Amino acid sequence: MAKWISRMLGSAVLPEKQADNHQINEIDLSRLPQHVAIIMDGNGRWAQKRGLPRSVGHRAGVESLRTAVKVCTNIGIKYLTVYAFSTENWKRPKEEVDTLMNLLVEYLEKEVAELNQQGVQIRAYGDLAGLPLAAQQALTRSINLTAKNNKLVLGLCLNYGGRAEIVQAVNQIAAEVKAGKIDPGSIDEEVIEKFLYTRDIPDPDLLIRPAGELRISNYLLWQLAYTEFWLTDVLWPDFREEHFLQAIVDYQKRERRFGGLL
Repeated sequence: MAKWISRMLGSAVLPEKQADNHQINEIDLSRLPQHVAIIMDGNGRWAQKRGLPRSVGHRAGVESLRTAVKVCTNIGIKYLTVYAFSTENWKRPKEEVDTLMNLLVEYLEKEVAELNQQGVQIRAYGDLAGLPLAAQQALTRSINLTAKNNKLVLGLCLNYGGRAEIVQAVNQIAAEVKAGKIDPGSIDEEVIEKFLYTRDIPDPDLLIRPAGELRISNYLLWQLAYTEFWLTDVLWPDFREEHFLQAIVDYQKRERRFGGLL
């Protein structure tokens, strides 16, 4: 499948291979993407291929998240935003949803001390009030503990949907217009961005999408307008440092035009 995708999309997709030392040495630390977003996909398929419960795949995916955070802090990427739980994920079986929520709490409780030592600031984006109370409380503790860190901002998209984010922004703007606080004629992209969940961070420079899918799955719809995509067949639990570095090498070979000409 990777070869077929590569023919269709060129260097936007790489097959399941590890980066060699030459590729790693190609990375220009002065031209890193400031913000990397990841759709952490393939946990369930990873488990099913091994005859294991899907919950085992989700747990295995946590190790890949640790790896991604480590790469970012080691080479100097400032923002890492991951799609952890979408608004559509509530449609999954209750047992799986409960596992994901429990895993979120477990991850935060076990990892927050180390993340804090690494200088990682934790943030969360989405309709957080819709999460179970235990998850909300774990998020609040982690966010407060790491609030002053500035080496890496780790954004967790939880109960998040790109369309829902835009709808809530429009509703807030409408309320401000009704209250006379915003002139309808002044509404532009900058105004809308102020009401998005991600208003305090830059748009992603690079989106990494594992598991061979060719869609963005309602993720950061507004923010991905000019983001570079890197796609791979590798399932998220198998995603390693080598794959992340491959994505960076490929990103640095591209010319970003943002709709214009060089």
